[in-house]
Amino acid sequence: MAYHAGMPQFPSHHAALERDDAHPLPRASRRYLAALGASLGTAAVALPLLPVLDVVNVAMLFLLAVVLVAIRLGRGPALLATLTGFFTLVLAVDWFSPGHAHGLSEFKYAVTLGVMLAVGWIAARLTGRLREQADAALAREARTRSLYELARALSVALQPEQVLDITRRFVERSFDARGAILLPDEGGRLALPAPDGAARPLVLSVLDMAAAQWAYDHAEPAGAGTSTLPTNQYLYLPLQAPMRIRGVLAVRLPAAPSLPLPERRALLDAFAALAAIALERVHYVDVAQDALVKMEGERLRNSLLAALSHDLRTPLTGLVGLSESLTLSQPPLAAPQMELAQAVRDEARRMATLVANLLDMARLQSGGVKLNLQWQTIEEVVGSALRACRWQLGGRAVGTAIPHGLPLLRFDAVLVERVLANLLENAAKYTPATAGIAVSAHVQGDMLAVRVCDDGPGLPPGREDALFEKFVRGQAESPIAGVGLGLAICRAIVDAHGGRMRAWNAGGACFEFALPLGEPPALPEPESLHPTVATSHED
Repeated sequence: MAYHAGMPQFPSHHAALERDDAHPLPRASRRYLAALGASLGTAAVALPLLPVLDVVNVAMLFLLAVVLVAIRLGRGPALLATLTGFFTLVLAVDWFSPGHAHGLSEFKYAVTLGVMLAVGWIAARLTGRLREQADAALAREARTRSLYELARALSVALQPEQVLDITRRFVERSFDARGAILLPDEGGRLALPAPDGAARPLVLSVLDMAAAQWAYDHAEPAGAGTSTLPTNQYLYLPLQAPMRIRGVLAVRLPAAPSLPLPERRALLDAFAALAAIALERVHYVDVAQDALVKMEGERLRNSLLAALSHDLRTPLTGLVGLSESLTLSQPPLAAPQMELAQAVRDEARRMATLVANLLDMARLQSGGVKLNLQWQTIEEVVGSALRACRWQLGGRAVGTAIPHGLPLLRFDAVLVERVLANLLENAAKYTPATAGIAVSAHVQGDMLAVRVCDDGPGLPPGREDALFEKFVRGQAESPIAGVGLGLAICRAIVDAHGGRMRAWNAGGACFEFALPLGEPPALPEPESLHPTVATSHED
């Protein structure tokens, strides 16, 4: 893709200096020689007309030459042409017209020639000022066109590499300088991008990279033309985007006078700003695309889980009931058959729990769960969760430390019981049969925390918070049944209640969820136990 198509060509000051140096005479000397030649050429044409025309008419020809020189060559050459024409006309009147006996002392000719000098001076000033204004307008138009072309080219860039290539091309063509953008890595260290093969790679020394890193860290320009490392051959401009610095634009200037004007420096700063905005836009385009893909994948996965859980829940419920009936059949089964029946019952229960978790997660993600908030005590929920998990806990010893007098909480008892049941089941699954489990509760500031700890092998170090993500397990490959949804459901339920949940290692695995205390309603005062005594008066 040729990003430079249609790009305006801006001759740089350096290229102009090279063309001037190639000529044997300096450019200013050539301009003054051209003005002198124009005056002498006008004299060669106008002086032979003195016998025919009046001196004033001949002076107008010299004045016309002065105006043309001022328009074409500038103020200084115009003044030289004015003086040359003045003295040439004076000499011609004095020496080449003896019959008229004109002299410098004659007042009327002195006034005429003085007016000619004044008009030439004014014309030179006005035309010079107009020329400067026209040059400034052309320069502004060129800078505006350059910025427009760069902005248009960057607006279609979809990758960071395209932004780097477009910016490099515009810097080279607009400033006759080599440039490159240094991008930071995850640790904030700048590095040169890999060359694309179409351009010569910019080689930076260790000191140059250190200067660029300083400009990135301090968000200030460094290098040539700045107060920081002014003798460096590179100019380092931080790419300051609205959110953060996206990199550093390093420009190697071809000569010292290449960037002395504030206008050219302002244009380069504008290039850096446009490149920074383009890099930030590309970054957030990638972020938005990733988020969209994740959202779509999450939606499809939730739909699939909801469909599967609805279709499997009914047959699994029947399978659990049949397996439990089989273990309770009369007459009792023989020992081998009873062992098989109990194994079928346990596996059916595990499958039913798994499907229930899938359905709960799908409902939580879709917002289909409405909390039934009631003021109640945490002791009742802990007791019901222990009774519901008695077959998963087996013969493990479970200790409870629920102090008396805990405040009332406003929560959904069914969902909070599910949280405790999942934590207890999780502790039973990942600990040996001889391990102990402890359930405790206490007040933490404006919340009541419930903790479930065990003395098993503990959690994988560094992955405590990741275990609460969906389909994440402590060990990717494990003989223990499960898909990694239990803890995700626990956190979703706790978050729905406005609480928080965390996990850590303390001689084993510890999980804690905290619910806000709130303001429980005042209990009604009990009625007086003393009977009301009725008295009657009889006449």
